[in-house]
Amino acid sequence: MTHLAEKIDQFLNEVILKAENQHEILIGSCTSDVPLTNTQEHILMLLSEESLTNSDLAKKLNVSQAAVTKAVKSLVRQEMLQAFKDKRDARVTFYRLTELAQPIAKEHQHHHTHTLATYHKVAEQFSDAEQAAIAKFLDSLVGEIGK
Repeated sequence: MTHLAEKIDQFLNEVILKAENQHEILIGSCTSDVPLTNTQEHILMLLSEESLTNSDLAKKLNVSQAAVTKAVKSLVRQEMLQAFKDKRDARVTFYRLTELAQPIAKEHQHHHTHTLATYHKVAEQFSDAEQAAIAKFLDSLVGEIGK
C-alpha cells in the first residue's frame, strides 16, 4: 500500500469514527448549553428556514421517518417545536420553531458556516491547480465508494 493510500485509509477511518451516530460532521464544538443530538439541532436549523413535515425532514436529512419522529417528539416535549395542521389537508402535520429554539437553530447554522470557512481556509493553502486535482480525486473516490 502506498503512503497516500494509507493516508486515505486513515482519513476515512477518522471520518467514520467522528461521524458515528451523527448525521453530519461539523468542525469545532457546539456552543449551546442545551443537550440535543446533532440531528435535533439540524432539524431546528431546517425549520428555522421553513415549516416542514416529518416526511420532508426525513428526505432533507436522509434518515428514516422513524428517526425524525423520535427527534421531533423530543423537541416538542422540550417546547422547541410546535405542530400545526395543514389548512388544506388536516391529515398533514407541519412543524415550526418556538422562540426557545431560535437561538439553538442560529447556533447550528453558525456551526455550519464555521465548518465551511475551515474547509475554505484549508483549501486556500493549495494552488488552483492543486485544488482542481483534489476536487477530481474526491469526486472519483466518492464514485468508487458509491459502487
